[in-house]
Amino acid sequence: MRYTKDWKDYELIDCSDGERLERWGDIILVRPDPQVIWKTPKTNPLWKKANAYYSRSKTGGGHWEVRSKMPDFWSINYGDLKFNIKTMGFKHTGLFPEQAVNWDYTREIIRNAGRPVKVLNLFAYTGGATIACLAENAHVVHVDASKGMTAWAKENAVTSELSDRSVRWIVDDCIKFVQREIRRGNKYDIIIMDPPSYGRGPGGEVWKLENEVYDFVDLCSQLLYEDSLMVL
Repeated sequence: MRYTKDWKDYELIDCSDGERLERWGDIILVRPDPQVIWKTPKTNPLWKKANAYYSRSKTGGGHWEVRSKMPDFWSINYGDLKFNIKTMGFKHTGLFPEQAVNWDYTREIIRNAGRPVKVLNLFAYTGGATIACLAENAHVVHVDASKGMTAWAKENAVTSELSDRSVRWIVDDCIKFVQREIRRGNKYDIIIMDPPSYGRGPGGEVWKLENEVYDFVDLCSQLLYEDSLMVL
């Protein structure tokens, strides 16, 4: 089992009855989590003192209820990495702290490779994995269908003082990009992907995980060197 003890700016304080009580830097948030199926007493006083609470709508979606003053966005650190976060639609903050174990693992693989490493990060979102790879001087191609998320990832690179590293920022449908890379004959040492269950590309392309992921992984295998290091 891989786990991390290195989070100082993120903490899961408590969880009960479909909700998580979390600390993000100095900000306390309450967010829904359908995997929290148990009901234990919410005795921690921070449940009632959270800066913001995400309230689900019975018709789908929801909204943030801000209960005390908080910034529009703020930064948190993970080791030598730094990320900008904010409360955004559908309960998210722009970062998935559970992915830190994967950042650590990927950095170790790159560090021990003994050669320059090319990384393809697909469905790359706000660039957590991209920033981790840049910290190890890998060359990264960052691909996401959202122009806004890609701009956010660029900001994270600046915040982590890694914007001068070797990276290409691509706004594109991931399937179409991979198909073009195959035609170009490009290869990678590491491929990272964290695809959503459902999404749309910049041209309206529909992605459904259960329909697409198996063929897509097979497609991506054509971008690997014979001595590639990892698919994550």
